[in-house]
Amino acid sequence: MIELTPRQIQILRAVIEEFISTAEPVGSDTVDKKYNIGVSPATIRNEMVYLSKQGYLYKSHVSGGRVPTPVAFKLYINELMKEKELSVADEVSAKEKIWESRSQLGELMHESAKVLADRSRALGLAMTDKRRLFHSGYSHLLEMPEFYDIEVMKTVLSVIEQAQIMDQIFEKCSTQDKVHVVFGRELGDRRLESVSIVFITVRAHGHECRLGVLGSERFDYPYLVPLMKYFKSLIEEMV
Repeated sequence: MIELTPRQIQILRAVIEEFISTAEPVGSDTVDKKYNIGVSPATIRNEMVYLSKQGYLYKSHVSGGRVPTPVAFKLYINELMKEKELSVADEVSAKEKIWESRSQLGELMHESAKVLADRSRALGLAMTDKRRLFHSGYSHLLEMPEFYDIEVMKTVLSVIEQAQIMDQIFEKCSTQDKVHVVFGRELGDRRLESVSIVFITVRAHGHECRLGVLGSERFDYPYLVPLMKYFKSLIEEMV
């Protein structure tokens, strides 16, 4: 990881949060007008060029703006963002929805996928260690600009239908406690470049399962990461 100055970190955070908000490549003028960086647009532009050379941003082929790379997103998730605190209503609602399913693994995974889909407004996923895959919330994908492209949507549907491929994706990260993010750019398929999968490993009824969501790489990570952690602790306490 390249050492960044506080100003470079400030600019990088601004680009990431603006891109998450708008789904549009971010230019230096936008950063200058909307974020209080305290330097000239020319300086911001030069810093964005440097961040691009270091692998944190790349230039969009559609405009002159910049888009965060997986390296930038992971730095943001691991070090730069501030996790939101889940409301008591969020926690109680999630528990109520999966409580009746707690005694049967398949039902528990299915209900968990449904609740995650609802909370994230994306595709909820759950997989047991027997490669039984549950998913819910396909309609949410159609609300994201990234999935207006029929080729992207077809590729995602094809991936989801194959438990073996999903298992391989999950196996890219194997540690127990951390919330993992796998970006489409890391999977080697151009059609998945704007997609990300956020997941965590959960122990339930003696089985090692995965819970996650699939959607745009522009997830609300400050909310989604603590949500995934809560689901892990909730399920492991219940069963």
